[in-house]
Amino acid sequence: MDRLSSTAIDGRADDIAEQIGLIWDQIKAPLIVPMLRLMVLICLAMSVMLFIEKVYMAVVIVLVKLLGRKPENRYKWEAIKDDIEMGNSCYPMVLVQIPMYNEREVYQLSIGAACGLSWPSDRIIVQVLDDSTDLTIKSLVELECQRWASKGINIKYEIRDNRNGYKAGALKEGMKHSYVKQCDYVAILDADFQPEPDFLWRTVPFLLNNPDIGLVQARWKFVNSDECLMTRMQEMSLDYHFKVEQEVGSSTYAFFGFNGTAGVWRIAALNEAGGWKDRTTVEDMDLAVRASLKGWKFVYIGDLKVKNELPSTFKAYRYQQHRWSCGPANLFRKMVMEIIKNKRVSSWKKFHVIYSFFFVRKIVAHIVTFVFYCVVMPATVLVPEVGIPKWGSVYIPSIITLLNSVGTLRSLHLMVFWILFENVMALHRTKATFIGLLEAGRVNEWVVTEKLGDALKAKAAAKVPRKPKLRIGERLHLLELLVGAYLFFCACYDFAFGKNHYFIYLYLQAIAFFIMGFGYIGTFVPNS
Repeated sequence: MDRLSSTAIDGRADDIAEQIGLIWDQIKAPLIVPMLRLMVLICLAMSVMLFIEKVYMAVVIVLVKLLGRKPENRYKWEAIKDDIEMGNSCYPMVLVQIPMYNEREVYQLSIGAACGLSWPSDRIIVQVLDDSTDLTIKSLVELECQRWASKGINIKYEIRDNRNGYKAGALKEGMKHSYVKQCDYVAILDADFQPEPDFLWRTVPFLLNNPDIGLVQARWKFVNSDECLMTRMQEMSLDYHFKVEQEVGSSTYAFFGFNGTAGVWRIAALNEAGGWKDRTTVEDMDLAVRASLKGWKFVYIGDLKVKNELPSTFKAYRYQQHRWSCGPANLFRKMVMEIIKNKRVSSWKKFHVIYSFFFVRKIVAHIVTFVFYCVVMPATVLVPEVGIPKWGSVYIPSIITLLNSVGTLRSLHLMVFWILFENVMALHRTKATFIGLLEAGRVNEWVVTEKLGDALKAKAAAKVPRKPKLRIGERLHLLELLVGAYLFFCACYDFAFGKNHYFIYLYLQAIAFFIMGFGYIGTFVPNS
């Protein structure tokens, strides 16, 4: 009886497999093959666009280095000198804004660094914009401000009744206070940023001596880049952004996206651009684009570094990348026509902002990385009628990868891990990009990037002997696991029946998706 039932089950399974095979054969030639060929062509076109953009930036960087086009050589820069008759009034009035939200671990670092800036004490105002909802943290921040005020620092502790507009809303409210009217420039520092004492001495002269400059941006320096493999991967991506993308924008079109912190704005430029707006999650980029359309120039100082912290938990990093990918796509949707119709900037600059800055770097780069290398390329394994030319599958991605590596030469040996990591993160960036373009569900989601600081890391280290409770919901990521399973199936199929040896890459990429899908990446901080 058992044998009969077993035979019947096997027969049904064979019938189902045969039916699926017949359906696949019927739709494959008329539907799947043409669609996949079209996807390959689109992805190859996007790859070429990205390749040209990377090569162009590489050429510009080489020329900048060879010709010695430092900001000090391109713009007038003179150190501010003391004037016996005028006294400190020869120094412009500077406002330093520090927006924060429940920053228990880092609030002392940022406030201390801002109060330690070398600048005449009667020509600087430190403004702490505290949106904290945790009353304990709120009182700690207020006490810290009082402590510095008792030392003679002109520091203002500002709160509001709501969190409307999040960071943009806080900065906008901060600019409304009466004492701000006496300020010429505003430096913005996120809660984990620690500028060196000479930060203002090196940035303000650009604004003081060049009336057409609206923004001076410094570079980020990561204090925890060696904390784990994930922070090393982030350092590689961000170093390329600062050393190449920002430098190219500053050197060619005097435009780049404001990084939201570690920069000094001319308040007149900020106001002329319309001030802070909270219509997207990238209020910094929004302001930069609007100011640029008004004719203001931006300067990036690559050798001025401001210390800050990278997100070291996978959860925090995912939220950050969603915001950084969704916001630009949504801003592109909102501003593309405004940029086209603008008459104050040249056509070349408009082309640069629309095509290079937005379309290629903020949209195409994310989509092609995931769709081509994690969806279309594996699919060609199952549909051998569709092929990908070697220049598109090997040469172009190899050159792009090598060009990306120039940002962080010390991590060159981690390049394979970086490729696999970036491909996994491209899943979230692609999803976020489409959410931004379509203004769907999470388009305005704002989650403050969690900073662990030294205190919480010490706390986590102290708990190592005690095994933390594993919460499946916190560690399991279904999308990564599904894509990992798809890649693993394609790899097995290619290993058994394929001829192009994609399975080597597919197995490695599938493992990367599984590792990140099960949450085994970044720092894991046990709950109290």
